[in-house]
Amino acid sequence: MLLPLLLAAGLTHVPAAQPKIAGQSAPNELSAELRESIVAQGSMRLENPAVIAGVTIANYGYDADGPFLPSAGDLPSSSHKVEATKTEPDKNTYLVLRRQQGADASYDYGSRFLFQGHELGARGNTGTNVGAITRVNLDADGAHRVTLMAAADVNGTPLPTFDGSTWDPWAQRLLFTAEGANGGGVWQATLDVPSRVEALTGIIGQGGYEGIQNDSAGNLWIVEDIGGTTVGHARQPNSFVYRFVPDDPRNLKQGGKLQALQVLSRRTGNPIVFHAGQAAADIDSQDVKDLHACGLSFETRWVTVHDTAIDGTATFNANAAAKAAGATPLKRPENGVFRPGSRFSEFYFTETGDTNALTEAGSAGGGFGGIFRLTQRTPAADAGSLTIFFVGDAVHTGLDNIQFWDRDRLVAVEDAGDTLHSQRQAFDSAYLFDVAQVCSANPTRILALGRDASATTDASFSGLPLFQNDGDNEITGFHVSDGDPSREGILGAKLPHPFEAGGRAFYTQQHGDNQTWEIVRASRGEDD
Repeated sequence: MLLPLLLAAGLTHVPAAQPKIAGQSAPNELSAELRESIVAQGSMRLENPAVIAGVTIANYGYDADGPFLPSAGDLPSSSHKVEATKTEPDKNTYLVLRRQQGADASYDYGSRFLFQGHELGARGNTGTNVGAITRVNLDADGAHRVTLMAAADVNGTPLPTFDGSTWDPWAQRLLFTAEGANGGGVWQATLDVPSRVEALTGIIGQGGYEGIQNDSAGNLWIVEDIGGTTVGHARQPNSFVYRFVPDDPRNLKQGGKLQALQVLSRRTGNPIVFHAGQAAADIDSQDVKDLHACGLSFETRWVTVHDTAIDGTATFNANAAAKAAGATPLKRPENGVFRPGSRFSEFYFTETGDTNALTEAGSAGGGFGGIFRLTQRTPAADAGSLTIFFVGDAVHTGLDNIQFWDRDRLVAVEDAGDTLHSQRQAFDSAYLFDVAQVCSANPTRILALGRDASATTDASFSGLPLFQNDGDNEITGFHVSDGDPSREGILGAKLPHPFEAGGRAFYTQQHGDNQTWEIVRASRGEDD
């Protein structure tokens, strides 16, 4: 029984990322101790197709506005799509639930489910892109494998395209986030089919929200990604980390306080803030360089940017409110998670950076992003400290989804994008980090993502006018959980155990065929 010991001690390093070669697909490569199995893919037909705002949603990863593959020699035009819009299932949320229903009242859907929002969607007759929420029924047969939970809210308004998701056991709602200073925000959804979906934009605001996570007090921690003004090839810090403190965690519609993280300068003791109209100064500032310097610690505090008891429940721009309150902007933070066993006192979040090898900011100025660690005495504390845990470089950059593999190791995955893939001639990877190795330059690569044939075809269309789909594949929705829907089951409340005690691991290979994978233990002989 050597394999469990190997998994406990470490996973074999995959030596290199998969190379990007024009016109060639490439397989995924995982650590030798791991394998992967498809649980859903874009072409799977939904058990309950629907038409919303003129958009037909019939398959897991495709809207019905074109063929799944373009015909030879076909080119997009203003009146013609060469292929269907790919909906790109995003962040995964795994739950073990009883007595769940679906479109077929006579069918037993089992008890294991994987929920997603979809990041893209075809443009409807209302002029907006139509999003969707799906449920992969892991115990079901092919005909009942994927259920459309909703594509419109309780008022019949088409859903936006979603990025993040989580389960809130206090509110008993799935929560989904949409990026965009105008149009983004948080939506809550019931487990019913069809799901009752409601916007919380008058409570939590509109923002470029992506990562969303409960703490043990029922608060919501939200990580925002809004790219700032670009100077040369570097973006101005323009996004915030938020904490929403509900008046009643069981009913988010009752309102509460939205707070944003403020970081104090080590040089001046003043808040590190956004400077309107001075993008170049912010990109090259000493404070930004200090934030990305190993070994430095910064005092933090939470500042209230909106309080429904005072400000009401009209929709508001959270990003603008955070700037006005003197919160500290960062370079595209995207996702965050609490360290298991820390009693929610350690919060790790990724910063994507500029996703361009030519960034003038370099590693020292956060051009390649990294991972931050926020430490507080309790999750409800008003003050804490921030340190850089990992400083990105051109080889390890565009860090996006983050998840703890066990108590002391976390996984962070790249979303470097087509431009950087071409610049470094390499696709994305997932890396395993030991939290005891601060600022280590050599994390363990556990997944070298390839590129499926469909994404390879799409990459050949990238940059053509009116082509609506992304090119190279991306890792998203990396998720490790035992599916416990109780308050004791929120991420960070218990130690994760992949492949043991009900623990399971998933990720989605976004773009292309939009395959969602389960990572499983490699099968070896009894003599190993």
